[in-house]
Amino acid sequence: HRKFSAPRHGSLGFLPKKRSKRHRGKVKAFPKDDRTKPCHLTAFLGYKAGMTHLVREADRPGSKINKKEIVEAVTIVETPPMIVVGCVGYVETPKGLRTFKTIFAEHLGEECRRRFYKNWYRSKKKAFTKYSKKWQDEAGKKAIECDFRLIKKYCKVIRVIAHTQMKLMKKRQKKAHIMEIQVNGGTVSQKVNFVREHMEKKISINTV
Repeated sequence: HRKFSAPRHGSLGFLPKKRSKRHRGKVKAFPKDDRTKPCHLTAFLGYKAGMTHLVREADRPGSKINKKEIVEAVTIVETPPMIVVGCVGYVETPKGLRTFKTIFAEHLGEECRRRFYKNWYRSKKKAFTKYSKKWQDEAGKKAIECDFRLIKKYCKVIRVIAHTQMKLMKKRQKKAHIMEIQVNGGTVSQKVNFVREHMEKKISINTV
């Protein structure tokens, strides 16, 4: 019977087939750092806008369709600029990377703060109001400067915290997606300066 002669169809890699726990995929590993290159991001968030098809010339030496035109399906991904709202420094330990310091920006947009609440309109909308006061008094500013210095001194890996801009999308959702993105290229000091320059600013996909 066919049941015994061809028992398996479909990859076991996709089991168990169920609704995923997280909507946004996880980055299992960022690309290896090359210090000779200038500072740049290693990932970006985009939204699927739809699909279309294109005609292109196949480049498959040895195949019958080589140098012939083929039609392929393509996905269109919309990538509006993201906004950098923080910096995370990682130190290397015998057990792997560990977060050392996390510094957030003074102003976090409403769409970013919505992510910290289950129900925004019933909440007091107080997320990060106390933290932003740190940037306003002298003692707080000194503490933040000290944190940046410590990150430059001890950390090996620098990542930015960035969020998407939902208001630019034709979507009902207002809650932004937040992601940690590794900065590669340059020395640790240059990476921290790169993050500080882009803090609270828009960052486009061209920086990847």
